[in-house]
Amino acid sequence: MKVVDLSHTIEDGNGAYAGLPGPSIAPHLTRTDSIDRYGGLASFQIDRISMVGNTGTYLDAPYHRYPDGADMAAIDLARHVGLPGAVVTIPRAVRAIGPEHLPADLRSGSCVLFETGWDRLWGTPAYMESAPFLSARAAHVLARAGVAIVGIDSPNLDDVDDLARPAHTVLLRHNVGIVEHLRNLGALGTKAFHFFAAPPAFKNVGSFPVRAFAILS
Repeated sequence: MKVVDLSHTIEDGNGAYAGLPGPSIAPHLTRTDSIDRYGGLASFQIDRISMVGNTGTYLDAPYHRYPDGADMAAIDLARHVGLPGAVVTIPRAVRAIGPEHLPADLRSGSCVLFETGWDRLWGTPAYMESAPFLSARAAHVLARAGVAIVGIDSPNLDDVDDLARPAHTVLLRHNVGIVEHLRNLGALGTKAFHFFAAPPAFKNVGSFPVRAFAILS
């Protein structure tokens, strides 16, 4: 069994969506301070993390867009783990991903991951500039096909300059999860795989980091 990690690493101060505060990660109880608490018999570290949901590689659930949509605690885990997947490699010259770029054999309950190569710019100012995105027409095709998750290795499934966010609007309305800031999709190539992107069960939370990964068949 080969597992391919598709998530970016989150570290103190770095990894949040551009314009949002970076995560704060620090010990709540240090190993040194814990020695007295445990009578010198053991030591532990307990960490405190403060961050926005849109940090690192993260999932958008329907609640992110719709107040009556499923939040992280209410999503159907069957639609987020062990999904048969397809990688769609997008040429560097293409910015708007249209229906013409989609696989002909879209499968209900599967995931479709768009490899644009944009993850090479992660951590640089250029990452947010003119990034590839999914068109509204392509989003409608994916929703009608019944896919469970759509992912991309760029900062946003939508054009960041389009404030209407049509891809999010269409997909989340149809209970299609969105995973953004993926990386390393090229490692999947044309191999068959199953995709996993399960978040913690937080109520009233619409976006949260996931450890996205694929298991090659």
